[in-house]
Parts: sequence; structure tokens; C-alpha cells
Amino acid sequence: MEKYYLFYLLALISEVIGTVSGFGSSILFVPIASLFFDFKVVLGITALFHVFSNISKIVLFRQGIDKNIAFKLGIPAVIFVIIGAILNKYISQREIELLMSILLIGLSVFLLIYSEKTLAQTNQSLFLGGGISGFLAGLIGTGGAIRGLTLMAFNLEKNIFIATSALIDLGVDSSRAVVYFLNGYMATEFLFTIPFLLIISIVGTWLGKKIINKIPQTVFRYIVLIVIIITSIVQTVKYIYS
Repeated sequence: MEKYYLFYLLALISEVIGTVSGFGSSILFVPIASLFFDFKVVLGITALFHVFSNISKIVLFRQGIDKNIAFKLGIPAVIFVIIGAILNKYISQREIELLMSILLIGLSVFLLIYSEKTLAQTNQSLFLGGGISGFLAGLIGTGGAIRGLTLMAFNLEKNIFIATSALIDLGVDSSRAVVYFLNGYMATEFLFTIPFLLIISIVGTWLGKKIINKIPQTVFRYIVLIVIIITSIVQTVKYIYS
């Protein structure tokens, strides 16, 4: 039981970091949860956790949602998350875990080096960013960093950025949750974690909102990316020696 206390604590930390960074908690929650549960169970838990998390963000950051961006980024994200979630069933779990870790390390290093670099403010960027982030979310459990990178190009105000991202992610996570359920990833013996994760999603989002007004976004994002790199390296080492 003690390991679950640690899991819940780390889940809370990942939710706070995900809220403040704008990447969403899955980029940190997925590799952390993989240390405690079977990876396919992690995907199912993450999808449900994110549904709660996104609803919390939409409520707490309700100052505004850019509907135009949400539609153009969200539609391809929902379509491709279903494709990724379906393909997930036919790919080796160990290969998926390794792929996830390598992608997260590579993406985090890229964002550290090119922290000021953004995509072009075009519909093509929205469609492409939505498709890639959705596909990765379905396949390896996390695509928030791609979505966040895409949204950064449009210089949205913080509250609008987070609420818009959460609305898109709500569609993505609701869609993949259905596919994961049909794939049998939501084992009943792990459903006891859901009430705790619901509370964590609300508290973590609330704390994240408080922190946003205290710490410069750029400074905290560097911290987040470094944490992601360390977590992904640990996950890669675990893969090599397991």
C-alpha cells in the first residue's frame, strides 16, 4: 500500500507541473505511473485521470477559450488519437515504453535548446500539431508537449492557453479512453485509484493556478523539461535492465 501513497504524491506533483507548464500532466505522469503499473494499465488510468484533469482546468481557467484554435487543432487530434490507440494494441509494450522515453528525451532537449523557437501561425501548423499530438497520445500515452509547442506559436494569454489546451485534450482523452476500455486496458483491480486521482486532479490544477502567478513561466518550464529528461532516462534504464 505504501507504493500507492508515493504514486498519488507523484501524481499530484505531475498535475501541478502539467498545469503550470501548459504541457499537461501526462508527459510526466505516464513515465512515473509506468514505474508502478503495467504500461497498458497506465494508458487506461492516464486517460481517465486526464478527463478529470481537463474538466478541472476548463472550470478553473474559464476566462476564455479560443474556439477557432480549439476546433482546428482538436478535430485532427481526436481523429488520430483513435488511430494511435487502436495501433497500440498490436505493438509490443516494451517497444512502446522505450519509444516513449526516447521521444520525451529528444523533445525535451529540443525545447531546452530552442526555447524561443515557435511554429508558424498557420492552419497547417494547427492541423499537423493536432494530428501528431493526438497520434502520440493514443500510441504512447502522451502528446501534450507537441500540442503545447503548437499553441505557443499563437501567443495566447495564459488562462486562454490552458483552457483551450484542456478543451482539446478533453476530446482526445475521452476518445482514447473508449478505445483503451475496448482493448481491455482498464483492469477492474486498478479502478480503486480513480476516486483518488479525481481529487488529485482538482487539487493539482488549483495549486498550479496559484503557482502560475508566482513563478515566471519560462523559468518553471526549464525546470519541468529537466525533470522530464531525468524521468525518461530512469525509464530507459529500467527498460534496459528489466
